[in-house]
Amino acid sequence: MKTYLIIAFIFQFLSSGIAQTSSPIQLSKDETALYDLIMKYRKSKNLPVIPLSKSLTYVAYQHLDDITKYPPDLNKGCNPHSWSDKGKWSACCYTNDHSQSKCMWNKPRELTSYKDNGYEILHYSTQLSPNESLEAWKKSQGHHQVIINDGIWKKAEWKAIGICMKNGYACVWFGKAEDTDK
Repeated sequence: MKTYLIIAFIFQFLSSGIAQTSSPIQLSKDETALYDLIMKYRKSKNLPVIPLSKSLTYVAYQHLDDITKYPPDLNKGCNPHSWSDKGKWSACCYTNDHSQSKCMWNKPRELTSYKDNGYEILHYSTQLSPNESLEAWKKSQGHHQVIINDGIWKKAEWKAIGICMKNGYACVWFGKAEDTDK
């Protein structure tokens, strides 16, 4: 009985927080396709491939779980980059004026061993597909600039990327630091 309780405790610990990132990245078919499309598009712009990150992928999964269970309060001006107060992170009402951007940028450090900021792009669709997501981001100046290192992101060197697609959302996190969680 003691062994069972210890195993149950270990499982509980591993299924939450920082320990989660120690498992290998297992992207779905659509997530892999989205990653490949983004890298192919970056290559067409003479930009380097960005290595997949366990930590940033974990943050992407956590965020999509959060916003589908606890949608942002649009009446208060909170957009989908917001985070609820229902998890092991600080709550954040991310508004379109970007005044709360640091709250979002800090999520990788709050949830994982990743030591730097993370920058998120999101897409929602009832007919979600990898191609549709990339095409939507190409049409959105701010999101597009993140993908192709343009505008305020021109000097950013992306060294990590995390991807999640579920519940009608595509979520990609970019980071300037390498992910040391191998």
